[in-house]
Amino acid sequence: MSYFPAFIKLDQQKILIVGGGKIAYEKLEHLLDFTQNIEIIAKSYSKEMLALIDENQLTCKERMYQKGDISGFAIVIVAVDDIPLQADIFLESKQYNCLCNSVDSTAYCDFIFPAYIKKDDLTIAISTSGASPALAKHLRNYLRALIPSTISDFLKEVKELRTTLPKGKERMLMLDKKAQDYINTWRKS
Repeated sequence: MSYFPAFIKLDQQKILIVGGGKIAYEKLEHLLDFTQNIEIIAKSYSKEMLALIDENQLTCKERMYQKGDISGFAIVIVAVDDIPLQADIFLESKQYNCLCNSVDSTAYCDFIFPAYIKKDDLTIAISTSGASPALAKHLRNYLRALIPSTISDFLKEVKELRTTLPKGKERMLMLDKKAQDYINTWRKS
């Protein structure tokens, strides 16, 4: 079954990453595009991971995961090769109503990380529901090349219009036409 695409506001959500290697580093990089409310637990950390933790002043603990560590977290990312630990944390996450992602083990995931493009307020997510992360990555690169460099300016302009114009059908039609005109201009160039 496919995954439902949803964009989650992470401002007030605490996230725990279990793991300190290459994959944990990649997940941390992605999450930092959206929040810094992240803590990490790992028995060891790569140099890159420690540098990113230090640069963003994140809390980390150098030790094995212990039952109960996910208490108070909304999301846990399990980025370790230990499949029994992934299973244990996934089951434990149900007790805490915590969403869980166990890297490369969809059986222990409530959600997956899509390939995505982020440029200021624009975020485009691409998923193959785990069938081909490589295809999602290459499609992301293809789509990234299509996005005009002026997209951030356009989004700032329409965001301002949305906050200053009264709600209603006229505003909706005007903003729709503005978006359509922008896309048409973009296609021509």
